[in-house]
Amino acid sequence: MDVLDSYSGHTDPGGPAIRRDLGALSITKVSVGPMDNNAYLLVCTATNEALLVDAANEPDRLADLVGSGATRPELNHLVTTHRHADHWQALGAVAGMFQTRQIAHPLDAPELPIPMDELVEDGDTVRFGEIELEVVHLRGHTLGSIALVYRGEDGPHVFTGDSLFPGGHGRTATPEDHLQLMDDLEERVFGRLPDETWVYPGHGDDTTLGKERPDLAEWRARGW
Repeated sequence: MDVLDSYSGHTDPGGPAIRRDLGALSITKVSVGPMDNNAYLLVCTATNEALLVDAANEPDRLADLVGSGATRPELNHLVTTHRHADHWQALGAVAGMFQTRQIAHPLDAPELPIPMDELVEDGDTVRFGEIELEVVHLRGHTLGSIALVYRGEDGPHVFTGDSLFPGGHGRTATPEDHLQLMDDLEERVFGRLPDETWVYPGHGDDTTLGKERPDLAEWRARGW
């Protein structure tokens, strides 16, 4: 797989991956599957240990993303942001290839295709190598959706699954779910993190909290 070191936040299905270097952490983004799902390979530069966010589809491409040879990172952890099937089509295959530790929220874990090794709640920490990711529970898109926050030297970075995109949040089934997700986003994401926070969504292009913050009232009012 081609990997570009010029990170734009945009990837195309079947196209090259893109990588950015944050010093202690590298992040590589790739689009997989027919629904243009994003998968993110996070590598601790100090230890070469890795974590994959959402083994969504195309397990062979994800294995190619990890790489081969002596410099290949050691993929030990798979985090699934939520239970929707487009985010875990490759979960079993990738877990089998790399003998990873599977991580999800307990409310979504029962609907995932393989058992989870670690169940995480709001405020927990996921660790790999010298990297720590804070777990944020965001209720609404599903009962057990989670985001992961990395606090880097250049500011925070947050992996949001389908709970936050450029222009709004992911689909909710009821008005009550919409309001719950808006409450959680405003309190637990926009309320805790600064405008420079980089957002890595489950589909499509990246964004920042500063770009999206002015539209929160509009999102709440439109009711979906």
